[in-house]
Amino acid sequence: MSLSRELQLHITQLKEIRSILNAMKNLAFMEIHKLQRFKTLQGQVVANIEHAALDFLNFYPDLVEAEQGATHIGILLGAERGFCGDFNESLINAIANQAYTGIIAVGSRLCNRLEGINQEVMAMLEGANVAEEIPEIINRLLDAISSLSDNEAGNKAVSPFRLTVVYHDDAGNRISRRQLLPPFPQPHEKTFHYRNPPVLNLEPGEFFADLVDHYLFALLHEIFYISLMAENNSRLQHLEGAVNHLDDETVKLQRKSQIYRQEEITEEIEVILLNAENL
Repeated sequence: MSLSRELQLHITQLKEIRSILNAMKNLAFMEIHKLQRFKTLQGQVVANIEHAALDFLNFYPDLVEAEQGATHIGILLGAERGFCGDFNESLINAIANQAYTGIIAVGSRLCNRLEGINQEVMAMLEGANVAEEIPEIINRLLDAISSLSDNEAGNKAVSPFRLTVVYHDDAGNRISRRQLLPPFPQPHEKTFHYRNPPVLNLEPGEFFADLVDHYLFALLHEIFYISLMAENNSRLQHLEGAVNHLDDETVKLQRKSQIYRQEEITEEIEVILLNAENL
C-alpha cells in the first residue's frame, strides 16, 4: 500500500474518532443545560427549608445535637465516567489532611483511585451518568448511611454522626464542602423572623426529625446536581480540546498525504515517459 493510501486510511480513522468525541461533547453540553434548570429549582427548595428551619430553631435551639466527639464521615462525589481530567484526583487531594473517621465514595472512577488514602473507605457506590439517575443513587447513599448508623448504634461510646459532602462546585470548578449533619448550620448572627413560635400539629421533636429527613433529601439532590454539572463541564472542556487536536492532526496528515500523492503521480509520469521512449 502506498504512503498516501496509508495516510488516507489513518485520516479516515481519525475522523471516526473525532465524530464519536464530538457526539460525547454534545451530550455533555445538553446535560449541563438540563442540570442547570434542575439545580436552580432545587436550590430554591433547599433555601425555603433552611429559612423555615432557622425560624423554628430560634424557638427550639436545644433540638440540634452537639458536634463534640461525633464520628465524622466524609462523602466524596466523584465521576462515574472518564474524560474529565483530574476531577477525582483533586477530591482525593482535598481530603488528604482532613480528620475524617471514614469515607463514603460515590463514582466508579473515584472508587478505583482510593487505594492508599489515609481514611478508611466505609462504602463505595456507583455514581450517576445523567440527572435522571440521581434519585436512585441518593437512595443507595442514604441506605449506606443508615447501615453505618445501625452498626454504630450498639457502641455507646460513639457519638452521633457528622456528615460532610466534598464535591466540585460548578462555579469555577472549585472544591466545596457542605455539612449535612448536624443539619442547618447556625448563622453567626441570630436573626428572629417572628416574635411568636410556630403553630405545630406535631411535637417539636417529631416535627424537627421529619424536617431533617426532607432537608437531607432536598440538599443531597442539589449537591448531586451541582457535582454532575461540574463533571460535565470538565468533560466538555477536555473533549473540546481533544476534538480540536484531532482536527489539527487531520489537517497535517491531509497536507502530508497530498505531498506523497504528488510525488507518486510524478513517479508514475516518469515511468510512463520512460516506457514511451523505450517503445
